[in-house]
Amino acid sequence: MRVTCYRCFWPQPLCWCGSITPMETRTRFVFLMHPMEFKKEKAATGRLTHLCLANSEVRMGLTFDDHDEVQALIRDPGNFPVLLYPGREAINLSTADGTGVTALREQLRDRRLVVFLLDATWSLGRKLLRLSPSLQALPRIMFTPAAPSRYVINHQPHVGSLSTLEATLELLGALERAGLDRYPLPEQLLGLFQRMQDFQLRCAADPTRGGYRRGAYTQPEERIAPHGRSGARRTRVFQAPN
Repeated sequence: MRVTCYRCFWPQPLCWCGSITPMETRTRFVFLMHPMEFKKEKAATGRLTHLCLANSEVRMGLTFDDHDEVQALIRDPGNFPVLLYPGREAINLSTADGTGVTALREQLRDRRLVVFLLDATWSLGRKLLRLSPSLQALPRIMFTPAAPSRYVINHQPHVGSLSTLEATLELLGALERAGLDRYPLPEQLLGLFQRMQDFQLRCAADPTRGGYRRGAYTQPEERIAPHGRSGARRTRVFQAPN
């Protein structure tokens, strides 16, 4: 019987916990996980990102309008809750003239920034949002990614789509450049992301393992079909602006 670490949800001999230093941030990060992500994807990037951020939490559900902890964060007058989600109405923190940062700073004032992130496939993330009007009503923030997704082992359904870990990394960088937060261990998230993928690639290439892949993984940019279509079954994403 395989023994599992019930903190990182990796097999105990491969446990990540001893190599992770939780980073302190001013911002509160709340990862809203779809039940499929929570139950089936034990080693998903949202869970690993949470372990790297001391001021973060994971909440699971299909709808969050009746979720006591989530609603308490939204209603707290000391918080400024936002949803990381792209769209025309979203504040883009990557605007060259700094208008996005100025707009967020004016809204934030002396309140604590609380960022909600949907941790699910792109289609399931839309469903989570549709079933939670209180999340729909939140101000939205976004960013322009500095690089395409580095997720070799998962397909991306849209150009600019990122894993939860990569989206959090980009957001932390944008908040630090804006002077709204600190990012004390900039290499930790990407290092963990790469180590996770390296291990899974080694497993996929091992002919003695069940489910052995008989072909190498293609690079992410080679899998993006025209018009943003893809045959991918799963990926955890935040779509970046076009």
